[in-house]
Amino acid sequence: MKFRKATKEDIAIIVEMISDDELGKTRENFQTPLPQEYLSAFEKINTDPNQELIVVENDNSEVIGTLQLSFIQYLTYQGGIRAQIEAVRIRKDKRGLGIGKKMFEWAIKKSKERNAHLLQLTSDKKRPKAIKFYESMGFKATHEGMKIHFK
Repeated sequence: MKFRKATKEDIAIIVEMISDDELGKTRENFQTPLPQEYLSAFEKINTDPNQELIVVENDNSEVIGTLQLSFIQYLTYQGGIRAQIEAVRIRKDKRGLGIGKKMFEWAIKKSKERNAHLLQLTSDKKRPKAIKFYESMGFKATHEGMKIHFK
């Protein structure tokens, strides 16, 4: 497996993967051509040094996974950096092969290299299998998360 920074050419497969589950189907808009909003978001992510939109390729150079790793600088923890992992997806036909574990190991290593003092994530409570996987990777539910949706 190869981890690399996503390019504009990867955006369609990334959006296809993030829309390919019960929750993604309700909030994403995967179509050809892709709506401009996705391309605009990619440009913002791509130019931000604290964002890493990553794709994972198999030995045939096919994109089989994606994740976004964000590094958040703040004053607490003595000016610490918090890493946040989002939008972790594996192509449907490649799930259950240990790819997710390798992706998280990569993200943990990358977070340590950036001197983050922690790596965090959120997961919808409607994804119990994902939560169990995150726990198997060492993540603990230490805080209660809250959100306000504006749309």
